[in-house]
Amino acid sequence: MATVLELDDVSVRRGSRTILGPLTFRINQGERWVVLGPNGAGKSTLLQILATRIFPTTGRVTLLDKQMGRVDLFELRTRIGICGALIAEDIPYEENVRDVVLTAAYAVLGRWNEAYDLWDESRAVALLTTFGVREFADRSYGTLSEGERKRVQIARALMADPELLLLDEPAAGLDLGGREDLLKRFSIFAADPLAPASILVTHHIEEIPTGTTHAMVLKDGQIAISGPISDVITSEHMSALFDLPMEVTFDGYRFSARAR
Repeated sequence: MATVLELDDVSVRRGSRTILGPLTFRINQGERWVVLGPNGAGKSTLLQILATRIFPTTGRVTLLDKQMGRVDLFELRTRIGICGALIAEDIPYEENVRDVVLTAAYAVLGRWNEAYDLWDESRAVALLTTFGVREFADRSYGTLSEGERKRVQIARALMADPELLLLDEPAAGLDLGGREDLLKRFSIFAADPLAPASILVTHHIEEIPTGTTHAMVLKDGQIAISGPISDVITSEHMSALFDLPMEVTFDGYRFSARAR
C-alpha cells in the first residue's frame, strides 16, 4: 500500500518550548484519519505542517513522495486539498462562488488571469452539485451562510483531484441540521474507493464521519495513542484525554460521548 505522508521524529519549537512532537507516524493510501485532542494539543500546528504552511524545527516530513525542503511547495500544494480555518479567512468575500472552487486548480485564492477550460468549469459545477451548493455558483462567497461556505470549501478542496485531503474542523459553527447534512455528504464521497486519503481534525467525536478508518489522539503536543479507530475511540482513552470519566458509544455508524 502506497504511503501518502510520513513524519519522522518531527518537532516544532517556539523559543525554548516544544509545542509539537516529537512525532513519528505514516498514513497510507485509502486511509481516512481523524485527529482529536484538547485545545493546545498541537492539532493546528500539525495541520499547518501537512498543508506546507510551516516547516518543522527538526525531523523529516515526506508528503506524496516529496520531502519538504527539497521540492517546489507550489507544485506540491496543488496535490493537497484543504478545507477549514487554514484557508477560510483568506477567501475573498467578493469572489464568485464558482471561482472560489475553480482557482483551486492553480492553488491560488482570487481569480486573476488564469485560463480554465471546459473540463475545469464542469468539474467545479459537479463538485458544487455534490455538496448541495450549485444554486449559489454565481453568488458572492460572502453572502453565503456558514454552512454553505463549508460546503464550498470542501468542493474547492477537491477541485484539483488531490491525493491528500485536510479537513480542519469542517463542522465547527454549524447547527445540528447543517452538521448532519455535511457529514452525510462527506461520508458518501469518502465511500468512493478512489477518494483521496484524508485527515480530519475535530474536538468532537460526534463529528467523525462514517467511513473513518483510523484515529490519532494528541495531548501536550505528542501522540497519546493512534491506530484503527475502534481501538482508539474508547471510553478509557477519551476519559484519559479529557481527564473526565466518559462513556463512549458506537451505533455502527457514528460515535457519541457523555460524562459519566
